[in-house]
Amino acid sequence: MKTVWTGRIGKAELRIVDTGKLFVALADVNGKRQLELEAKSLDEARRRLHDEIGKASPKYVGFAGARNRFLHFFPNGFHSDRYEDEERGYKLRAKGKLETELSLDHAIDVSGAGEIILSVYGATNLLSPFEKMRVRDVLRSPSADMFIRAAARFTLGDTKSALAEMERALKPKDAAKWTIVTYLPFLWRPDTHMFLKPMVTTDFAERVGHRFAHDYEAPLRISVYESLLDLVAKTETELTDLKPRDRIDLQSFIWVVGDYQDGIEQPKT
Repeated sequence: MKTVWTGRIGKAELRIVDTGKLFVALADVNGKRQLELEAKSLDEARRRLHDEIGKASPKYVGFAGARNRFLHFFPNGFHSDRYEDEERGYKLRAKGKLETELSLDHAIDVSGAGEIILSVYGATNLLSPFEKMRVRDVLRSPSADMFIRAAARFTLGDTKSALAEMERALKPKDAAKWTIVTYLPFLWRPDTHMFLKPMVTTDFAERVGHRFAHDYEAPLRISVYESLLDLVAKTETELTDLKPRDRIDLQSFIWVVGDYQDGIEQPKT
């Protein structure tokens, strides 16, 4: 037997041991064994370990609890006039504005589109006023073209290198934020990409017991985005019967579960 992986989540010390036949995942808190499970592969052991640890959170309600909360606020789910008015409509209008004024194909080698893209960021309240100020500074700087082109490349699948290039463009203006880098890909391709609002999304991940709650980091690392996409894929699977049309619906679901309060005027998600 040998230890092949170690990690930590909160107060829990995690370890996976290869017995030669199976992988045994262990979790100890203050020296006391809290969890022990077996798996056929290292990846399966890590996934199950994170899932089970996630269920121990006091916020945990699982996907069933998350669904119930969403349907409390929107009883007819994603296909109702109220949902369209409050959650989906304004995001679709921003998406239409982006596609009309700067298509993804043209954005790959665009020049001088900073003001166009700035108007798209201003079309929703997905970003805070502070974040909008930062993105304005970037889009009115010589780095604007580099950022927009990199965002387009990210959208088309060149995620790792394009993310690094976006960071280089944004960092001098203190704008290297997940909200800023995921906004355009989310609007260009909501079938593939996801907007990341960190606090709400990590809260949601903790409620459903997903490892993103612990994987999230503020620095722009591709592993964080990959973990986000895994959370989104699992959420989509759990909501199949509600028929989400794209990740606009899934992003709304995540926000409603984490932050919605009935009877109070909501900031746009």
